[in-house]
Amino acid sequence: MYNWFECKIKYDKTGDDGIIKTVSESYLVDALSFTEAEERMNREMKPFISGEFLIANIKRAKIAELFDSEDESSDKWYRSKVNFVTLDEEKGIEKRVASTMYVKATDMKNALTNLIDGMKGTLADYEIASIVETPILDVYPYEAADSVPPVLS
Repeated sequence: MYNWFECKIKYDKTGDDGIIKTVSESYLVDALSFTEAEERMNREMKPFISGEFLIANIKRAKIAELFDSEDESSDKWYRSKVNFVTLDEEKGIEKRVASTMYVKATDMKNALTNLIDGMKGTLADYEIASIVETPILDVYPYEAADSVPPVLS
């Protein structure tokens, strides 16, 4: 099971006009703890950012499912709220249980299509309550190689 953290990175970036601006970027990382999330973000960002950067914020992200896209033009992550509908037989009413799912897509329409495709095969009744674009730039799932310490000879 994944344990997602949303990490916000701040660093100085030189714009096209040559002016240095402080930018803030958000990423999702799968980690066991806040400490591991910070360590993994440091490792992931080092090759891409020249100079110093700061991990400004780390917070837990309660995500039930993450649907990546095979389409190379998909460059945005969308947060969707999906309500699973169940029937309470004692009271005779419908209950809705909300779940948060992230979908990678090119635009809102594509995000809806990818979400519906990802939900195919789901036996429970569900309704899509909302889809919102997020500031997430990339997602770093857990990889077994991350946990293996280097071999010293």
